Amino acid sequence: MNVDIGTLLKALAHTRNEIAKVIIGQKEVVDKSLIAIFSGQHALIEGVPGVGKTLLVRTLGHVLGCDTARIQFTPDLMPADITGTNVFNLKENEFSLVKGPIFTTFLLADEINRAPAKTQSALLQAMQERAVTIDRTTHALSPNFTVFATQNPIEHEGTYPLPEAQKDRFMLKIDMAPPEKNEELTLAKRTLGNQAPEQVLNQGRIKRILSVKALTGLGRLLEKIMIKDELIGYCVDIVRGTRTHQAILSGAGPRGTQALLLASRGLAAIQERDFVTPDDIKHMAVPTLGHRLILRPEYEIEGLTPKEVITEILSQVTVPR
Repeated sequence: MNVDIGTLLKALAHTRNEIAKVIIGQKEVVDKSLIAIFSGQHALIEGVPGVGKTLLVRTLGHVLGCDTARIQFTPDLMPADITGTNVFNLKENEFSLVKGPIFTTFLLADEINRAPAKTQSALLQAMQERAVTIDRTTHALSPNFTVFATQNPIEHEGTYPLPEAQKDRFMLKIDMAPPEKNEELTLAKRTLGNQAPEQVLNQGRIKRILSVKALTGLGRLLEKIMIKDELIGYCVDIVRGTRTHQAILSGAGPRGTQALLLASRGLAAIQERDFVTPDDIKHMAVPTLGHRLILRPEYEIEGLTPKEVITEILSQVTVPR
């Protein structure tokens, strides 16, 4: 195995071990979050309150040596509250920029669907270009700028659906379910002592594995994970299948193909391999494509879900040998 790739795999393993000291269970959620970060993409996390979405992002920031910021999205939130604004400084007799919380590395957009589309759109340029334009001046963001946006899957009163252009910018949609019984039991016991997850994080009892500079370098090493041409064609066939399926009104675009390839490569690294397999692609198809699909109303009424449609498409596309 290539020495550089070995360094990447070792860093991923150490990172996962440190995160496990705070986040109990949720192994797949952690893995998908790391895939998004190392691939230089963004993630939409869906889960009920209290499952640890905020704690996850804070822990990721600490372990990877990156700044974190949190924005609580509300109906009265304005775009300037996210990006910042120029304020006149009487002492200097000039305008100076007061930066908003978007000037960070890991941004937690909590309950993003509680703000109207005008406010949500303040993130679009940052997610695509890692830059923010304020009063016609463009400011660069961190090269590792990553948005983790959260949604509550059961509470829809007072919410605004995410525009399709915004959903398409999220590489993954991560479903964060409540912990298993044994994991919840462990959490309950730790809460009664000094090992509560929040205490472990706040008191700095976990290590910083990387720095911002190291994270940037390791992310580039993902390019050395091998994907055969046959598997690239397999990804393209899956995504194109979402555009012709009878139950789908609008399928995934080219960005969906890119997301599936990048996510599959990241999964291979997480599983300590330097090559991608068809199973990697199958495993990441639903998280990368499900939130990009719009089903026809008549099929939604029947209870059909994007996951079921993608599963059917996977069964119809020929797997390369």
